[in-house]
Amino acid sequence: MAQTDKKFFENLTGAGKAIAVLTSGGDAQGMNAAVRAVVRMGIYVGAKVYFVHEGYQGMVDGGDNIKEATWESVSSMLQMGGTVIGSARCKDFRTREGRLKAAHNLVQRGITNLCVIGGDGSLTGANLFREEWSGLLAELVQQGLIDEEASQKYSALHIVGMVGSIDNDFCGTDMTIGTDSALHRIIEVVDAIMTTAQSHQRTFVLEVMGRHCGYLALVSALACGADWVLIPEMPPEDGWEEKMCQKLSATRSRGSRLNIIIVAEGAIDRHGKAITSSIVKDLVVQRLGFDTRVTILGHVQRGGTPSAFDRILASRMGVEAVLALLETTANTAACVVSLCGNQSVRLPLMECVQMVRLRQMSFENNLKTYKLLAHRKPESELPHSNFNVAVLNVGAPAAGMNAAVRSAVRVGISEGHKMFAVSDGFEGFYKGQIKEIKWADVGGWTGQGGSLLGTKRTLPAKHIDKIAEQMRKYNINALLMIGGFEAILGIMELLAARGTYEELCVPMVMVPATVSNNVPGSDLSIGADTALNAITDTCDRIKQSASGTKRRVFIIETMGGYCGYLASVGGLAAGADAAYIFEEPFDIRDLQSNVEHLTEKMKTGIQRGLVLRASGGLSLTQPVCLCLCSCRNENSNENYTTDFIYQLYSEEGRGVFDCRKNVLGHMQQGGAPSPFDRNFGTKIAAKAMQWITKKLNESYRKGMKDNKDSACLLGMRRRAMVFQPVVQLKDETDFVHRIPKEQWWLKLRPLMKILAKYKTSYDISDSGQLEHVVLRRPKESEAMAAI
Repeated sequence: MAQTDKKFFENLTGAGKAIAVLTSGGDAQGMNAAVRAVVRMGIYVGAKVYFVHEGYQGMVDGGDNIKEATWESVSSMLQMGGTVIGSARCKDFRTREGRLKAAHNLVQRGITNLCVIGGDGSLTGANLFREEWSGLLAELVQQGLIDEEASQKYSALHIVGMVGSIDNDFCGTDMTIGTDSALHRIIEVVDAIMTTAQSHQRTFVLEVMGRHCGYLALVSALACGADWVLIPEMPPEDGWEEKMCQKLSATRSRGSRLNIIIVAEGAIDRHGKAITSSIVKDLVVQRLGFDTRVTILGHVQRGGTPSAFDRILASRMGVEAVLALLETTANTAACVVSLCGNQSVRLPLMECVQMVRLRQMSFENNLKTYKLLAHRKPESELPHSNFNVAVLNVGAPAAGMNAAVRSAVRVGISEGHKMFAVSDGFEGFYKGQIKEIKWADVGGWTGQGGSLLGTKRTLPAKHIDKIAEQMRKYNINALLMIGGFEAILGIMELLAARGTYEELCVPMVMVPATVSNNVPGSDLSIGADTALNAITDTCDRIKQSASGTKRRVFIIETMGGYCGYLASVGGLAAGADAAYIFEEPFDIRDLQSNVEHLTEKMKTGIQRGLVLRASGGLSLTQPVCLCLCSCRNENSNENYTTDFIYQLYSEEGRGVFDCRKNVLGHMQQGGAPSPFDRNFGTKIAAKAMQWITKKLNESYRKGMKDNKDSACLLGMRRRAMVFQPVVQLKDETDFVHRIPKEQWWLKLRPLMKILAKYKTSYDISDSGQLEHVVLRRPKESEAMAAI
């Protein structure tokens, strides 16, 4: 596990290079994780890494604001919000005189590689700095501040950017660092407000950040099922006031006891007039007489601990930024490290700054999805398809399932179908637990955890005849299954029985939903993000519990069956030292090596540790101040159990550290779904229902018996949402261990080892390549827009 790959170091040597990292502009949760990754990856490849404190102001002022970073200086940063190296607006850097001072300070330390974490203004400033660099050096030579030799030696400045902004207002990346955490803060408030609003039959107007960008408002509206949303990009049509009041009144008349309206702080009407939260409140009170309250979230959205998503995103981007800096030449343009789907890419910085239109198109698609689910058309305007579609949950519960059901039901009704809910999966199906489900029945479902429909692991094969009978009885014309590995087995069994039962010759589609993220054909599953946040939150608390205890290692067992996703990615998010999983066999020598590694850390002053073990594997988390932690996947090895590893660590660490263990269990399946899972579930289920409508209209029961394309799984593959016939997934599946044969996240495992100071090989074949913004992004209808 700790073998050094010589080719890795030959290709990625940073010897003789100096990298400076700074955070600029507004702060965003996850910036510290990015700084940590840049520092540790930079040191790992042999470069010197410097902190620039207080952003560009620190670069201009120099002195102690520019300090060399050590491995230990970024310990305990991962779980901290904001930016510990500081950020400041800098008027001086906007002047050439200020940039001249900054250039002098960098040259004095031999720094020619700059990693900037900030918004478009900060990155544009960095690009200008790069373009002026040769002129600035010439001026420094002329003033006698540097000599000609230094000017030649440091003749090129290389810039790589990472976007840190809660607004998600940068074109070229699906998500910016901090956005997911800001959504967590908003949704936490909305969920809390909903309970008090229901008690008093109140309307709440929530104002969220977004002076020029309404992403937070729009996506939080999708995540909580808000009645109305107002954003700057899409000014409402004239007369919106009356339409909004009609919508609120109609919602109340259907039995709802509350209304939620979300307003971006920069919302305007068609004439450029501001629409403030107080204006909206006064409007509702005057026209409807509803008891109405205003809540302005303000800087709460910037605060708090970063989410698991932001920690993983920032860590991946930080490592990628260092790789990009190592590969730059004098002619390489400044680039931004971005996220597309679940892949990192590099894009020319100025192309991203200039391509605002693509972001506008994305907003239009998000808004269409919101309107489709939040605003019901009158019966007279709905198409009449005469088709009945059944929705069921299969397998174990996963947070986000209810959001997916709500989305499917409302999209289906909007397309003219009659929707039926099946309780308790296939078990409820064959027992006839089927009833029609209406628009209002799924109101408020997005924030509910678990499965409100009920779900079981029962497979259909033994009850095919009864299931076919129920389909005939209710005239079910299509099936939407939301679930995990049992769901894909179930759809395969239904497909195999088509030759016997004509009732099964209908369109069938499965949407992946499982905390284990072990469904073949999809890189991500509904529920996995919520589970990762549960693991991360627990690890943070465990680390904190050891803050007054020296030399402690924690072993944490996670769920996942034979799939090590939660242990590996959770370990990366929590800062784990290692993760033991089924997919990567380990033996006693590996365990001994890890104990020695932890012992060495304890002796050199890092005195707290965390080890995660997935229910199918083991995983160790990165040291933090006074505690180390390891994670183990539940089924990673039948002999090296969590108890065995705990006892081994306790014995081998005697006199150096003591050991504790924690089995997380079903808490990983519980709780309210994260914003990611709410929106991923909403969008993927809507897309699945649109596919069903298309199939029904094209060829209902015509040649469907042998049509393998009529039974599909909808999954996210790399950058796109793809419908895949389930028969094609058989060769990709390890049915014995219930996992895909190839899993993309295994390539992330070396990152955790590198950031934990292990020497390991790292596959750079999948690292981001420089692309162009226009050519990079697939059509929005095809792209992953999970949040």
